[in-house]
Amino acid sequence: MATARSGHSATLLKSGKVLVTGGSDVGNYFTSSEIYDPSTDQWDTISSMSTARSSHAAILLGSGKVLVTGGVGYSDFMATCELYDPSTDKWHNITSMTAERCYHTTTMLKSGKILATAGYGYTGDLDSSEIYDPSTGQWDRSAKLATTRSYHTATMLTSGKVIVTGGEN
Repeated sequence: MATARSGHSATLLKSGKVLVTGGSDVGNYFTSSEIYDPSTDQWDTISSMSTARSSHAAILLGSGKVLVTGGVGYSDFMATCELYDPSTDKWHNITSMTAERCYHTTTMLKSGKILATAGYGYTGDLDSSEIYDPSTGQWDRSAKLATTRSYHTATMLTSGKVIVTGGEN
């Protein structure tokens, strides 16, 4: 990679390339993004996000675009979201989540909607969740978890349910 980073995201694109975005090093948060091409073993620097962020979540949408949510940066915890279009190499700011969160998960539901679960915010570990609808571009609150948590996992089961496991609280 051109930039050493931690707290970044890595998302497998439909092309087989990997989008790496955001992250931080000691005291610095990044807007920068890179794409790794495993067929050539090469990294390319691409357009940057508008907001520097680390400890965010990123997920590939059915459209082939990548949704980046929340995180932490110079302005503290974030609810802001950006959408990356690999076909145009452009980032777009979209509707923010209903809550600021970092160390959260995003999971694609069978409907193609995205479930953002728990994480950490201004009040500490969160028990909230919300759903993003790519067709409307809107976020709606969803059910609360049984317990607050961050650094957890969320996995879609074949039944269509999502199991949230582990983490800290």
